[in-house]
Amino acid sequence: MIKIFDTTLRDGEQSPGCSMNLHEKLQLARQLERLGVDIIEAGFPAASQGDFESVQAIARSLSKTTICGLARCTKDDIDAAYNAIKDAAYQRIHVFIATSDIHLKHKLKKTRSEVLASIAEHVGYAKSLVDDVEFSCEDASRTDLDFLCEAVAVAIKSGATTINLPDTVGYAVPEEYANMIKTVIDNVEGADQVDISVHCHNDLGMAVANSLAAVNVGATQVECTINGIGERAGNAACEEIVMALKTRNDYYGKDTSVVTTEIMRTSNLLEQITASRVSPTKPIVGKNVFAHESGIHQHGVLQEKSTYEIMDPAMIGIQEAENLVLGKHSGKHALRTKLEELGYEVDDAQIEEVFIDFKSIADSKKQIYDRDIHALMIKEYQKLSGGYELVDYSSFTSNGKESKTIIKLSNGKDTIERVGSGAGPVDAAFDCMANIVGDKFQLEDFAIHSVTRGKDALGETFLSLRSNGDVYNGKGLSNDIIKSSIIAYVNAVNQEQYKPTEDQE
Repeated sequence: MIKIFDTTLRDGEQSPGCSMNLHEKLQLARQLERLGVDIIEAGFPAASQGDFESVQAIARSLSKTTICGLARCTKDDIDAAYNAIKDAAYQRIHVFIATSDIHLKHKLKKTRSEVLASIAEHVGYAKSLVDDVEFSCEDASRTDLDFLCEAVAVAIKSGATTINLPDTVGYAVPEEYANMIKTVIDNVEGADQVDISVHCHNDLGMAVANSLAAVNVGATQVECTINGIGERAGNAACEEIVMALKTRNDYYGKDTSVVTTEIMRTSNLLEQITASRVSPTKPIVGKNVFAHESGIHQHGVLQEKSTYEIMDPAMIGIQEAENLVLGKHSGKHALRTKLEELGYEVDDAQIEEVFIDFKSIADSKKQIYDRDIHALMIKEYQKLSGGYELVDYSSFTSNGKESKTIIKLSNGKDTIERVGSGAGPVDAAFDCMANIVGDKFQLEDFAIHSVTRGKDALGETFLSLRSNGDVYNGKGLSNDIIKSSIIAYVNAVNQEQYKPTEDQE
């Protein structure tokens, strides 16, 4: 079996605009456990107090999955990682240091001997705290092979139980990367007694191909993220790795412990939390993957699905038809039961707030589907202490005349009301928001999508704002697209308050 090491909550969060607050990380971590990943890299505890607290909360909440904390080769980092994960049922500390000459010279300013000494000291120190220690040679794919083998040998002798050889900058190609993995396995004493892990970035579009090539020559763990999110071009996508191994088991002869029917739910949940849309053509989870527009393809699929579908949609949790679930007469118990069925955990205070929003939607929609419930939860996810909250708004527009929008926001202490103008009501609303929060935000992207069918369908608004070089994603949900757009803008502005410190790898 190939172990799946999910780093969505750590490396994935470094994707622009994809930072998550504590509640969002907890919900996603619980879903990752339901998905059946073997290890969750919950964060980089030394990066910030917020990261430490979220890793600690995840460690205390999950019972089946190994919880991992990242640490540089410093005792302070390792102590922070240990203190964050020590309450987990299964604990791992992940220690890393760069090994390529370009990193040694320009970033670490250390000699090879100094790096080897640091590996021995800090892997050994981590081992004194927990039994399960992973060591990563950052930028392994650009490291001299002889020195890479030397570094790995030191890490194994110092107590590492997993060795990770990442393609940190997405530079490798499959044959070259596989050769590097095989060289280490064949030439380092004890390499056959530990897990050999791969962590590939997608800068050249080969993260999944590189990971699978490594599996073919003996790698036993793959590090990946849901939907392939991550810094720059992202990471190897978990769902692609898992389904490639399952669909082409005849070739790879390997499988994972992932519950594939939870893939679509996990992908959708991450999309909801980060307000980052999955491309329609994204392998496995894109909405076009099981759509057939060509007449020839449609005819073939109707006669026999396997003519053009190499995977059954049900394998990844896609329902053939939308599931009608609740109505305006449904009570809190029915809503809570449905939320639990869909994978959400809510306490009594949260169910009270969610129920208010549910009843508001139920009063305006005749039929409520699973996708409506998924979309509804975004309001609960994107709450940030001290952030803005929409109190009220009004909009005035007519053909050929400038639109006006008045917005009233609360920041927890004061109520702020401003007016904006523009070519239409949404343009006027964004102008009004700029009058409230200042002009430091520039609109990067804006899209509105229908959640389900029908003229009363909820509208999901996704937008991205840029400020001082950083991107913040926001999402809004309402039958009213103007209100949905304002909520999305407010949520994006609120995201600025949560900025996790960036780390390496």
